[in-house]
Amino acid sequence: MKIEKIKSSKNLFIDGPIILIPDKFSDQRGFFYESWNKEIFNRTIQRDISFVQDNHSRSIYGVIRGLHFQKKPFEQAKLIRVINGAILDVIVDLRLNSTTFKEWAGILLNKRNRKQLWIPEGFAHGFISLTKHTEVNYKTNNFWNKELERTLIWNDLDLKINWKLNKLKLKKPIVSKKDLEGKSLQELLITKDLF
Repeated sequence: MKIEKIKSSKNLFIDGPIILIPDKFSDQRGFFYESWNKEIFNRTIQRDISFVQDNHSRSIYGVIRGLHFQKKPFEQAKLIRVINGAILDVIVDLRLNSTTFKEWAGILLNKRNRKQLWIPEGFAHGFISLTKHTEVNYKTNNFWNKELERTLIWNDLDLKINWKLNKLKLKKPIVSKKDLEGKSLQELLITKDLF
């Protein structure tokens, strides 16, 4: 398994999240790779993680989901991978004591590159679908909790996340009503919803 560190939009290494690329074995029959192994994973992230929920979403081209996170005691760490298609996966550091607080990073995940994104607690997470038929699977270490779920608005004016809308030739992405009601970073600071 290969490991890559993640740099923010300002070219700073973000402590915690990493990209994992499983080794792939191919021959005339096709291919095989171990997409997840608890022992190897826990050794890699230097924590003992027990995932409790797997989620699977399907999105059409131009859909933005997020940016989601949950408050304590239901904060979630996630392991993201793309089953079909491609996404620009975006994380935002919401840890108040982090040197990269308010920094964001965009990571290309697709079926071909096999990259998986480990996101520890303390980050908002979302993505934009780059293909007509995108399927994303992710594991979480805590159950979904409606009362403690929060949404950081995808187009926050302070963060200036580059969702590559011009490159994708999208004037307006497809965003759910719930996600459109997300709060700005400033609002989340005022309500003390951050980490």
